[in-house]
Amino acid sequence: MAKLGSNTASPSSGQKKRSFLEGQRLAKQKSYEKQAKRKKVKLEDLTVFTQQLAAMLEAGLPLVGALEALEEQTEHPVFQIIIRNVKNEVSAGRSFSDACRDYPRAFPNLFVSMVEAGEASGSLAEILEKTSTYFEETVKLMKQVKGALVYPAVVIGLAIVLVNVLLIFVIPVFAEMFDDFGAELPKPTQMLIGLSDFLQSYIIFLILGMIGIFMLIKRFCATPKGRVIKDKVITKLPVIGELIRKVSLSRFCRTYAILMRSGVPILKTLEIVGSAAGNTFVERACKNISKHISAGGQVSEVVADDPYFPPMVKHMTRAGEQTGNVDGMLVKVADFYDAEVDTLVAALTSLMEPLLITFLGVVIGGIVMAMFLPIFELSSVVG
Repeated sequence: MAKLGSNTASPSSGQKKRSFLEGQRLAKQKSYEKQAKRKKVKLEDLTVFTQQLAAMLEAGLPLVGALEALEEQTEHPVFQIIIRNVKNEVSAGRSFSDACRDYPRAFPNLFVSMVEAGEASGSLAEILEKTSTYFEETVKLMKQVKGALVYPAVVIGLAIVLVNVLLIFVIPVFAEMFDDFGAELPKPTQMLIGLSDFLQSYIIFLILGMIGIFMLIKRFCATPKGRVIKDKVITKLPVIGELIRKVSLSRFCRTYAILMRSGVPILKTLEIVGSAAGNTFVERACKNISKHISAGGQVSEVVADDPYFPPMVKHMTRAGEQTGNVDGMLVKVADFYDAEVDTLVAALTSLMEPLLITFLGVVIGGIVMAMFLPIFELSSVVG
C-alpha cells in the first residue's frame, strides 16, 4: 500500500512542477508583452531582421510567411512578440507600415517611411535591401566612434578606481608608519595624507554628489536648451568634436540620399533626417531647408548659408541639383566622411595610448614618490 501511495503521489508532484513552469512562462510572456511598446530594439537586431526579410521577399515568400519565419528564429523575446503582433495585424489586412508604426521603439520613423514607400511603389524587397545596407553602415560607424571613446574612458575610470584604492586603503598604512618617525613630513606627503584622510571621511558624500550632478546634467541635456548647449560644447572639443561632426554629416547625407532614392517626399525626408540626426545643428538645418523648399527654394541655398556644413557639402549639393543627382552626390559625400572617420579614429587611438600611459605614469608615479620621500630623507639622515 505504501508503495502504491508513493506511485500515485509522483504524478501529482510532476503535474505541480509542470504547472509551476507553465505559470512562470506565462508570467514572462506577460512581462514581454508589456515591454513590447516600451523597450527599444537594438539597431543590430533591426539590421538582421531587415536583411532577412528583404532576402525572403526577394525569394518570393509572402510577407506574412516571412514574418512568421522571422518570429520563430528571432532570439530576442520582446522583439519576437513585436514581430508576432505585426504579423497578426498584416494577416488581418492592415498594411505592414501601419502595423510597424505601432512600435516606434522597435521600428524608427525612417524604417516605417521606407516600408511605406516600398509598399506604394511595389518594390518592398528592394527598398528593404537598401534600408538594411543603410543600417549596416550606421552600425559600423557608431561602433567605430564608441570604440574610440570607450577605450580612454575605461582606462581613465580604472585609473580613478586604482588611485582611490591607494588613497583609502594603502596610504593610511604608510601614514601610521610615518607617525612613528616623529619627524616633519615633506609637503607632497602631507598633502597626500590629507587627501587620504578627506576621502576616508567623505567618500560616500562625494559619490552621492557626483551621482546627483550626473543625473542633473543628464536631465538638463534632455531639455531643448540643454541639447543645444551640449552639442555646442561637444563640437568645440579638440579631435572629439571634429569626429562627432563628421559622423553627424555622414548620417545627414546618407539618410537624405536613401530616403530620396526610395521615393519618400522631400518634406517627409527632411523631417526624418532631422529626427534621426541626433544633433541640434542638423535638426535646425533640416527645419530651415523644409521652410525654404515650401517657399520654392532649393536645398543648396540653405546649406550654403549654414556654418555647420563644410564647403564640400555645399558644393556637392549644388552640383547635385544642377545635374539632377542630389542623392548620388550625397552618397559620395557620406562615403568620404566615413573614410574621414576611419582615419580620425585610427589617429585618435594611436594618440590616446601614449597619452594614457603618460597620465597613468604621472599619477601613480607621483603617489609612489610622495609616499617614499620620507623614507628617502630618513635614509639620508641615517647615512
